[in-house]
Amino acid sequence: MSSPTPSVSLPAERVGPAFSVDGMLLARRKTREAIARIAERVVPGMVEEDAVAMAKQEMAGMGLALSWHPTRVRFGRNTIKPMKLASEPGVVLGENDLFFLDIAPRVEAWEGDGGRTFTVGQHADYARCARDAEELFHQARQAWDRQQLSGRQLYDFADKTARAMGWELNFDLPGHRVSDFPHAAIHTGALAEFEQAPATMRWILEIHLRDPQHRFGAFFEDMLLEDEHYPLCSMTA
Repeated sequence: MSSPTPSVSLPAERVGPAFSVDGMLLARRKTREAIARIAERVVPGMVEEDAVAMAKQEMAGMGLALSWHPTRVRFGRNTIKPMKLASEPGVVLGENDLFFLDIAPRVEAWEGDGGRTFTVGQHADYARCARDAEELFHQARQAWDRQQLSGRQLYDFADKTARAMGWELNFDLPGHRVSDFPHAAIHTGALAEFEQAPATMRWILEIHLRDPQHRFGAFFEDMLLEDEHYPLCSMTA
């Protein structure tokens, strides 16, 4: 892991002694791989609690047994809940339904964190919400990159864009630091409250959209990075 540490002078963006660009990208890659593997095993008829247990088992099998925040799988009506609130127990994934994953594996010294929404069967509104959460992530990310938006401005942009899409942005998920473990020893503040333009590879951008009637929601999160890390992204902000 030989890549240099980017120069960052803001106290909120400091890193620990084990930080490296290669290490952070490794954690991100492993996180995205785990999300794909877990999602393939989620099927209609599964109870949410069983899906959480399966997700933990899958990550352990990949050598990702250490997680720095709880492993979450949310089905159906639980997709509207903030992460800090427990799911309603016993929710079963329907034939035409949606679910999202939120995992945070620790890969060696580095923190991974990622989330994505998936749909099963046919439901146009669920599919649009899942698609829009990811699209809004990229629109906000590109606005940050091209306009050097502060964290607060980035989430203001995301809020306005979500409303234009017909959704509500949940500010209980306002983005956070990521680093070599543990980032909480360095900074615990939200990205949505950060008054400067955030540096690359220091923050997790979280997008949680909810249906205005609070019937369902969709979630997407990833590290705040430039377009070069999203080669298949053709959207423009």
